[in-house]
Amino acid sequence: MEKFALLLSLLFCGQILAAPTGNEVEFSLSFTKSQSAKALDGRLLLLLSNNDEKEPRFQIVDGAETQLAFGIDVENLQPGKKATFDGKVAGYPLRSLADVPPGEYWVQGLLHIYETFQRADGHVVRLPMDRGEGQQWNKAPGNLYSLSQKITITTGIKNKFNIVLDQKIPPIEPPQDTRYIKHIKMKSQLLSEFWGRPMEIGACILLPQGFDEHPEARYPLIINHGHFPYTFGGFRTDPPDPDLEPDYSVRFDVHGYNRIQQEYAFQFYQEWSGPDFPRFVIIEIQHANPYYDDSYAVNSQNLGPYGDAITYELIPYIEKKFHCLGKPWSRFLYGGSTGGWEALAAQVFYPDEYNGCFAACPDPIDFRAYTVVNIYEHKNAYFVDSAFKKTARPGFRNYLGEVKATLQEMNQRELVLGSKSRSGRQWDIWEAVYSPVGKDGYPQRIWDKVTGEIDHKVAEFWRENYDIGYILQRDWKTLGPKLKGKLRIYCGDMDNYYLNNAVYLMEDFLKNTKNPFYAGEVDYGDRAEHCWNGDHSRPNALSRLRYHQMYVDKILKRMQESAPQGADLTSWRY
Repeated sequence: MEKFALLLSLLFCGQILAAPTGNEVEFSLSFTKSQSAKALDGRLLLLLSNNDEKEPRFQIVDGAETQLAFGIDVENLQPGKKATFDGKVAGYPLRSLADVPPGEYWVQGLLHIYETFQRADGHVVRLPMDRGEGQQWNKAPGNLYSLSQKITITTGIKNKFNIVLDQKIPPIEPPQDTRYIKHIKMKSQLLSEFWGRPMEIGACILLPQGFDEHPEARYPLIINHGHFPYTFGGFRTDPPDPDLEPDYSVRFDVHGYNRIQQEYAFQFYQEWSGPDFPRFVIIEIQHANPYYDDSYAVNSQNLGPYGDAITYELIPYIEKKFHCLGKPWSRFLYGGSTGGWEALAAQVFYPDEYNGCFAACPDPIDFRAYTVVNIYEHKNAYFVDSAFKKTARPGFRNYLGEVKATLQEMNQRELVLGSKSRSGRQWDIWEAVYSPVGKDGYPQRIWDKVTGEIDHKVAEFWRENYDIGYILQRDWKTLGPKLKGKLRIYCGDMDNYYLNNAVYLMEDFLKNTKNPFYAGEVDYGDRAEHCWNGDHSRPNALSRLRYHQMYVDKILKRMQESAPQGADLTSWRY
């Protein structure tokens, strides 16, 4: 009875996710000399699945369908040397191998390789360099892994398994240029100095119809912020593939969504090349870094001066190479989710360099609503502050409010995938961008990743440097005149990640601004989930495929109203 009471106590406190099975399970992982003759650093992952629908490395997610992962850091691991996974190794969603029920599983090992960086701030850190995949641990070229194999965990015996990582993820072929789409990379002097090695940033460029035929034209530049793009997305010069096998979108409950995506990409090409579409240059920036698939387009103690590198190195380079007007009045920003935050942040932090932003479903823009956490007032991120209750804070919901994952579960997954903010996932990159550097050279935690206890000293640093809502209120006297008419924010009121909460706080401030009034727009989609971009005429599944067309009319109107006397408003309107 006492053991049962203790079990219930632990369960309600969120300390365990399943009753321990008592199984003795041990895995030994190693890699072959044929894959690497030298010792390696990195995050070594053990992955288990009870189905063979996909390889286990592609089944570790936040939702209920997730399979099992366990992770440890390795340093100077020699080829052939075995690393041991036992009941003490942290796991997700089960906390320990001892919790894994008996039965048949597909198992796979993977080593996410780290490199050593000697940064300009004097810190030496080990991090995964992006290799063209956009910081995806399960797809990163050069990572070592094993083929999945079937095993059986049996009760009453010591289950010991040996896994050999004898496979290597191959390099990614670079995208090919076309008539409309170009790809560029440049060495950033600013970032190279910070990281202590050559660092590149790049972009995928969509050129306007008639670009080669009109060398005299000079074009406005539209920056589409967002996650790492392999090539320019949502643009297709060929009609949909008639032989394409229809897939099913779980997110939108739509059959054949892959064909719909091709249809809308082809429609965009038809509009883009048609006689009435304005001739813009649109770019999608490639700024994957050792922490994430993009930098959040601001300067950071942990990531380096990406904001300056993009604004003062990359954009002028593109404008010169692709015949752009090259003036602040002719530059606009838009994006959704991460890109929504980046578009708004770039406009606020560089108010004189851009003429308007369209921020859709932005990541938290006021840290009093860091999703559902007030990092300044709450004590714990994972549980509602209470003397006697342990009510878990939600992390992901659908439009009906049904919770699919808690904040604790989402952070637990990240902690298994990488220590020291190195998971390459969402909560860790926010931490890497916003936090000061710790004594060990890695980002200081905004909260304890295991317990959820918030560090309010770190929160104060976040507020002063990256809380956009706070910064606007603090500096409106100087920022307001520079931002008048430039801020436009859109969000579904049932955003999956509760991002609308911060937008409400921002709206409360903006609608009451004076000297000057902000003269922008804040709009909400009724029952709309994540990625709503201001389109009231289409469902979310379709409107998210029209980001490139969404803001054209508003951009044109803004340029006509704000361009200086004598500005070129005609050479690009052929």
